[in-house]
Parts: sequence; structure tokens; C-alpha cells
Amino acid sequence: MQTTVAVHFNGYIEGGASLESSRDKGVPFKFKLGQGEVIKGWDEGVATMKNGERAIFTVPPNLAYGEAGSPPLIPPNTTLVFDVEMLSWSSIRDLTGDGGILKKIMKEGEGWATPRDGDEVLVKYEARIETGMLVSKSEEGAKFHIGDGYLCPALSRAVKTMRKDEKAELAVKLSYGFIEKGNLAPDIESNIPPYSNLTIQLELVSWRSVTDVTGDKKVLKKIVKAGEGFDRPTEGSHVKVTYVGKLEDGTVFDRKGTNGEPFEFITLEEQVNEGLDRAIMTMKKGEHATVTVDAKYLHGHDISGMLPANSMLHYEVELLDFIKEKPFWKMDTHEKLEASERKKLDGNVLFKAGKFWRASKKYEKAAKYIEFDHAFTDEEMCLAKSLRLSCYLNNAACKLKSGEFLEASRLCTKVLELDPLNVKALFRRSQAYLKTSELEKADADIKKALAIDPNNRQVYKPTYLVFFCFSFFFL
Repeated sequence: MQTTVAVHFNGYIEGGASLESSRDKGVPFKFKLGQGEVIKGWDEGVATMKNGERAIFTVPPNLAYGEAGSPPLIPPNTTLVFDVEMLSWSSIRDLTGDGGILKKIMKEGEGWATPRDGDEVLVKYEARIETGMLVSKSEEGAKFHIGDGYLCPALSRAVKTMRKDEKAELAVKLSYGFIEKGNLAPDIESNIPPYSNLTIQLELVSWRSVTDVTGDKKVLKKIVKAGEGFDRPTEGSHVKVTYVGKLEDGTVFDRKGTNGEPFEFITLEEQVNEGLDRAIMTMKKGEHATVTVDAKYLHGHDISGMLPANSMLHYEVELLDFIKEKPFWKMDTHEKLEASERKKLDGNVLFKAGKFWRASKKYEKAAKYIEFDHAFTDEEMCLAKSLRLSCYLNNAACKLKSGEFLEASRLCTKVLELDPLNVKALFRRSQAYLKTSELEKADADIKKALAIDPNNRQVYKPTYLVFFCFSFFFL
């Protein structure tokens, strides 16, 4: 980052003659901090100043002109004194590391938070080429999602470094300033010379955080009003909400709850559609949000059959309150085992229905209840170990179905740490290794599984696949 400062100063030889003075000239002195444009004492001293500050710096010879001095005005080994006033400063930040986008802050923003990829931002901007010709301008502000490629790559890069109400000037080289043609008027577009660099005046007016709830952009949550604290509902929480559901044409198809009589349900119990369920679990108490849900996450609900493919539902949601399930550390050992068994059975039902994400959450919760077994009796410890093995294996199956192969292999490894001869764990880990092209590891697991249980038919199919892969890659 380069910082340019503007100062007024008077300089003196300690106990002696006056030197140069910007005040006498009536023109502020400007230089770049830390670039060796001034004596070292200035670089170090001015860097400590605040805007509007006035200070006296006594600079020893080793931070001034040293043994050589600066003839004829400054003798060797001279201590200098400067009366310096900081008038202004501006930082120039290289956003790309190659000089492709240089950002200069013209007005500081508020707070400390900055937008992230996917957030919806409202900006004002003017973009000009090197000749000064205006090529694009937002009349009343432009709204877009970071990463969507609005106008040019530089805009998304820069806005992620800005705070609310910040104003900045961007110097943009060609490779980061290519403007998407659809954003310009035809008469302007045809007049832009090739290989033009850009200067963009940019203001971040506001933004709304957008959360990709499911990781595939099929369920998106946009915060309208931030909630309280840091806590959020988890699987099995009792939540109180109000929401309005609309079709893409604005038609209201569902309305639940009021502030006086909220709609209450248990999360991840299929009492609302999966997309809305998962979005509400990312909210804080008192939060208002808009949620868009793709038809993919509506299966099992009446509305899903009414929608064309790739359509979206839009919800306006407020999370009024929630109560989490009784935490495992408040349960006695009997309650922990019962809760774990119940969650595991719920997971089994969901797995058979093909709802692998939700089944995985049940298995994770079931395993967590019995994760710490220091208070169990010997008999309870055996039951807990059996349940843990079952939950890890079943969750690994969920991860294989969902394409999360690294997580599947990790869960199988946990099983094998408890039971090194577990054939199911070896078999499922080999499947995960095949998907991540770790053929030698897959081969080792298959061979070990066959050595333990030579008659297990499940193991043979991966065996032939591993053999084929080895033959293909190593012939």
C-alpha cells in the first residue's frame, strides 16, 4: 500500500539557520511515505501523525544527511529540527498485487465491516477512459451481487475492500477493466478505443449480506435487518417465526404467523420445506431476511408440484425466537443413549427416503450425544461404542451419496480407529478413495477387507474396479 501525504513544514538546523519552508511558498509539500523520497527521519516521524496534527521533529544525523551532510546548506553530522503539520493523506492500495487495480480512498467509510462474495451491493460510480471520456455511469445507483461480473472485474474486486459510505478512485488496467458490452449504450460502446485503461470513481452506498445456504446457490438468504447476538437455531430447535411466501410473479401462496401468534415448528422435522428450514437455521433472533428457494429444495411439499422446473419461491421471514434442544451436557447417561438411538433411527428413515443431507445431520447429532463417555458404566460404554460406530458408518454412506468423499473417508477412519477390522468401514472408505483417485489406498482397503471376510460379495465389485484403474494407469 502506498500512502501519499500533504504537509506544511519549516526546517532548521538545530540552534542555527532556517532551511526551506512550504508555508513561505504557500504550497503544501507532498510525498509518498516509505518510498525514500525524503530523509529517513521524515518517513518514520510523519508516519506517526494524525490528520490535522502539528508536531516538532528533532532528527539526528543518522536519520537525516549523516556524515556527508548536504552542502552547502547542511554541514556533516547535523541535527535538524522540523515543524510539521499534517494537512491530509491518502492511501493507494494495490488490490491485485500487479498494479492492475490501484485504489485510492477519497472519503473514509463507516465501521469496519466490508461486503463478501455474493453479497448484494448498492454503488454509485463513474467510469472514464484515459482521454477523460465518460463510458459508464450509475444515475441513481447500481445494485448487483459481488462476483456476478457487473460492468467490469475491477468493480467486484474493489467493492469487497470498502466500508459503507466509503468513496474511492480506482486506476484500472485493461486486463481488469474490460467492460461487459451489455452495460454500455451502443454509441459509447463503438467509440471506446481498444486497450483503454479506466479511472472509476466509486462509492459504496450500502450492502446486504447474502448467504448461500446450501452451497449450490439454490437457497439464498439476504439479511434485511440484522438479528441479536451470535446464537442460531440448530437441528431440533423449537422456533417461532412469521413468514410470507410468494411466487415469482408476486402471488402470495402461503402466510404463517404474526408477531402476536407466531408460527411454531421444530427445525429439520419436515414441518416446512427443506430450503426454508435450512435458511431459518442460519438466522439470529430478531433477524429479518428474504429467502429464495429453488424447486429442488421443495420436494415433499404441496407447492412443489405446482411449479415449473428451475422456478424459485420467495419468502419474507422474521425469526422471533427459538429454544434449542436440551444440550447433551445437561443429560444423564440414560437420556444420552436414548436420544442418540432416537436420532439414529430418524436418520435411517431419512436415508431410505433419499434425504441424505438431513439424514447426515441426524447421525451427527446422534454421535454427539455419546461423544464423551467418561460417565458411562461398562455396559453403557459398550452400547455407546456400538451406536457411535453405527452413526459414523451411516453418515459415511450419506456423504458418499452426497459426493462428499473426503468427509466419507474421514468418518470411516474414525470407525477403524475404534474397530480396525470393520469390513463396512474398509469397503466404504475404499469407495471414497476411488472417487478421489487415491487408487493405492483404495486397493489396500479392499485387500484388507477381503482378508477379513473373503466371502463378502459387496467387496468384489470395487476390487475389479480398482484392478481396472491400476491397469489403465500403470500399463
